[in-house]
Parts: sequence; structure tokens; C-alpha cells
Amino acid sequence: MNASIAVRPDLTGARTTTADFAVSETPLGPFTTLVDSDGAVLASGWTADAENLRGLIHPTLRPGGLRQRDALGEVTAAVAAYHDGDLPAIDPIPVRQHSGEFLVHAWEVLRAVPAGGPLTYTEFAARAGRPDATRAAANACARNAAALFVPCHRILRIGGALGGFRWGLPVKRWLLDHEG
Repeated sequence: MNASIAVRPDLTGARTTTADFAVSETPLGPFTTLVDSDGAVLASGWTADAENLRGLIHPTLRPGGLRQRDALGEVTAAVAAYHDGDLPAIDPIPVRQHSGEFLVHAWEVLRAVPAGGPLTYTEFAARAGRPDATRAAANACARNAAALFVPCHRILRIGGALGGFRWGLPVKRWLLDHEG
């Protein structure tokens, strides 16, 4: 497992037939993580609905079935550690998402945004190499299936307004406060 390549597109075209998932209790409620057979996160978020998360996964990676586990080893441990205050615990966890070249690159850039150092959508677009593509940067956040591990919550509107977040603005506010 190479932690420096945290967002990995599907290189083989092969599809995981069954993904494992586990639900962790957090201060924000249930957090569910789906992983492929290699242990890479395919989708995650503050919900107990694994089937909804499965629908967020790119069709080329989307598993045909789900298998619930009590825990997912280091992935579940990282979720607990992060919520307990060990913010970098999520950083080495591998993630697998697939899309066009810009989105995959933007997700890699998001993984490099440090806790406590949020960016504006404009700054994020510039870091992703497309300073005039603020909407494309916002789209990368909106299409991110691996919440927390690809920390799209660290991107804000100019002036510090929260903007959107799939899991709700109170969750985004809590995460930013937790990291601040």
C-alpha cells in the first residue's frame, strides 16, 4: 500500500463484485465506509445507509453487492482516531475513485489540504492547476464519494461561508471546528 498515491483510479477496468462496509459511531452520528477487496475506500459518509453510498461510486468501480463487517481494520481505526482528535490518522488510508483526469487530480489535491488550513474554491481551483475553473473545483467536491478521506469539507466560499456539503452544513462546521 503506497500512501503517497492516495487517490487511485481503477487501472484495470475490473470491478469489485462485493464491497465490505462497516458503520462507526462518531460524535456526528453513524459514519459508514465501503472498501474494495484491496481495502481502498470507495465511498464514505455520515450515514448508516451503505446502499446510498454504493450509488455514489463511479459505475466502473461500483460493487454489485455489499457485505457488512463489524470493522474494517485500519480504516475503522482511522475514523475513530480522527474523530477523537488524531486528525492525520485518515491521511495514509488509500482511496479509489474514478472519473475524468481533472476530477481525479482534484481529489489528489484535496488530500493534500491540511487539517486546519481550509481553502476557498478559487484557491483550490488554482492548486488543481485551473485557476479559472472554480465551478469545476466545486464539482470535484460535489462528486467526491469518499468524504473525510478526501476532505472536501476543507473548501469554503470566499469570505469563509461554508458553501455546500453532502452531509449537511452542521457536519461541515463541526469538522472545521474540530480541525481548527
